[in-house]
Amino acid sequence: MKPVNNIESTVVSTRIRLARNLADYPFPSALRSAKQGKEIVRAVYDAASGIRSFKLYYMNDLSDNVAQALCDDHLISPELAANKKHGAALIDENEDENGRGGKFSIMINEEDHLREQYIADGLCLPRAYNLLAAFDGELSKQLRFAFDAQLGYLTACPTNLGTGLRASVMLFLPALTRLRKMDRVIREISRLGHTVRGVYGEGSEAEGYMYQISNEVTLGVSEEYILTEVQHAALEVVNLESQARKGLREEDEIGVRDTCMRAYGILANCAKISYEEFLQRISDVKLGAALGFLRVNGFSALDSLVAAARPANIGLYSDGDLTAPERDVLRADLCRKTLADIVEK
Repeated sequence: MKPVNNIESTVVSTRIRLARNLADYPFPSALRSAKQGKEIVRAVYDAASGIRSFKLYYMNDLSDNVAQALCDDHLISPELAANKKHGAALIDENEDENGRGGKFSIMINEEDHLREQYIADGLCLPRAYNLLAAFDGELSKQLRFAFDAQLGYLTACPTNLGTGLRASVMLFLPALTRLRKMDRVIREISRLGHTVRGVYGEGSEAEGYMYQISNEVTLGVSEEYILTEVQHAALEVVNLESQARKGLREEDEIGVRDTCMRAYGILANCAKISYEEFLQRISDVKLGAALGFLRVNGFSALDSLVAAARPANIGLYSDGDLTAPERDVLRADLCRKTLADIVEK
């Protein structure tokens, strides 16, 4: 069986984020009262809800489990979840107008008044940016953003000045990781002016062989330049991962195949499984599919299983609090049923 398309099996998702602040209020860290925070939330909600069907979440109303689930799905950040005083989020999980999926969210009163986001499967930087830019343009007709003719959009952190644009691509890089080549890749990407981070951004680890590539510079460059450069960097890493996968096969094809098939056998038959073991096994299953040892109905389905199996999302399946062993049983049940539909016999 031949390996599958390199981009499909390597690029997990695209995320576009725009940092914006309201001209008439201090930055979130300098808000003088809870009243100001609520005024910002109301102003953003009133403007945004006329454009898309957003649901409003106040951080002080969220259970820890729901907040963690939203963090796991990258719809909010841990910093926003911890902001019980002023924090809120708007989330619209409806399909975009092209019918290709994707999620819009706005984090309110995190580091900036607004962090507008669009997240979609696969590599789609221009399309994702165009969708979010169009939304941002509509918002700007109703909200007065802090903007300077020389500095561009004004942000709480100088690293976001200018365009306020952060373009990110999430990549699945098992071969580069297993062959211990990621340090060199990270150094090269940094030399090109980009950053490589773990699954949950700055300071996080690359769990499940997952890494984010994003632009580091937002000031003095255009949005088009940022998108082009991040796309180029992502495709270059995809190519390096493809070469590394060939190296894995040449080095020990039987051994790698055995690891991947054993992982599939465990997930397809287990009665209980911890998240830590699940993550390692599903990563090996994905590697097996990428190398052509397993035939799957779309890599996005495997990525959806990874998201659904996280502890917080498993907890959402139950009305009450689950113990860790109870989550492990539910996770195993989810694995067996889902893999039966994803992996072709």
